Amino acid sequence: MIGLLLGGSLAGLFALGVPIALALTLASALALQAQGIPLNAVVQRMFTALDSFPLAAIPFFILAGCLMERSGISLRLVAFARAMIGRRTGGLALVTVVAAMFFSAISGSSAATTAAIGTILIPAMVRHGYPRPFATSVQAASGELGVIIPPSIPMIIFALTAGVPVSIGDMFIAGIVPGLLIALSLMLTARLISQRSGFGETAVTAPPSAETDPAAPRGASGADAGSVDRIASRREAFLQAALALLMPILVLGGIYGGVFTPTEAAMAAVGYAFVLGAFVYRSLTLSKLYAAFSDALIASVAILTIIAAANLFGWVLTINQIPGAVTAMFLAISDNPIVFLLMVNLLLLLIGMFLETGAAIIILAPTLTPVAMAFGIPPVHFGIVMIVNLAIGMTTPPLGVNLFVACQIAGLRVEKILRSMLPFYAALLLNLLLITYLPALSLTLPSLLR
Repeated sequence: MIGLLLGGSLAGLFALGVPIALALTLASALALQAQGIPLNAVVQRMFTALDSFPLAAIPFFILAGCLMERSGISLRLVAFARAMIGRRTGGLALVTVVAAMFFSAISGSSAATTAAIGTILIPAMVRHGYPRPFATSVQAASGELGVIIPPSIPMIIFALTAGVPVSIGDMFIAGIVPGLLIALSLMLTARLISQRSGFGETAVTAPPSAETDPAAPRGASGADAGSVDRIASRREAFLQAALALLMPILVLGGIYGGVFTPTEAAMAAVGYAFVLGAFVYRSLTLSKLYAAFSDALIASVAILTIIAAANLFGWVLTINQIPGAVTAMFLAISDNPIVFLLMVNLLLLLIGMFLETGAAIIILAPTLTPVAMAFGIPPVHFGIVMIVNLAIGMTTPPLGVNLFVACQIAGLRVEKILRSMLPFYAALLLNLLLITYLPALSLTLPSLLR
């Protein structure tokens, strides 16, 4: 009865457009009132949920990403990706994926990755002959890497709300191989489409010679001079981006090297981002610093409020033994983990279309993770499966945040790019199946490093 009251009231509040945090709080308070439990438990549980040192990692990682973004790091990462890939058919589409992958290792946010990289590369792709819907689709699909490649805000949320012990460090390391796999598949998809349709640059430009370019080395052939120039440009682009690329190494290496905890790693990332932007690149002005803190404050308050409300909701579920009932229901349907994961994938793909990723994790992880463990599925693997599922939801209508951010940058309506998105949806779903049914993709690196 309490389960029906919780589910029904929550669905009704969502349908009315009530904000997620408020809906979770009201549904929980209604259930507690129906059981005769004093409502001061609402405040106590929500305060207790936020009284957590590991939880402080979230606002600090958000701030680090905002500082890097406001410092113009995305421009350096795009330049580095462009120098590495060069001019070729579909070259800028490949640069979009690679640059998103690099920025994902800094931001931890899908929307931030889409905005930071898309603002630069969607207009650039259009200028180089790529159709606007295709350019927008590449960016929207690549943006999901922001929550899969560590550091990742949803990974921290999962580790803190799963209801079972889960290491944030293990979650971070487990996301590396799936993130690289998805990035490679998106590059392959973009490359094949560009080759078939002739999008973008079609050939490497002729290298300069000593006769046409005074800067070319004397006595060198045109090909040799072009090779020297390409090497020099790649070296320069790498040097410009190298310090930014060190941040994920600092974070992951520090955590797994035992130098600091995930929360301390987030604080170190903030300090590193500030020093890099203010004193090394000297691009972080007072106005940009204020904007970075403002962006981080708004995002952090929103996420932490949802976490507090979801913790209350999860506590109400637990005291009414609803997770155990859900486990029994799944076991009654099938005791095969393959079938269970298939049902979970379908459920999460559907929910990801309508619910923000962090909120979906907070609501579903405490219920589904113990069920997954009952099927013998390690929680780290299940967490990666959940996050990849919900990341795909960021690219699907009606509420896909990446679609809206990318379309806003491109000046397109969402429905105009759905056809261009279909090949990328196919690639993402294929990756989801591989990550779901090949747990070694997620678990090998954490096992080796542990």
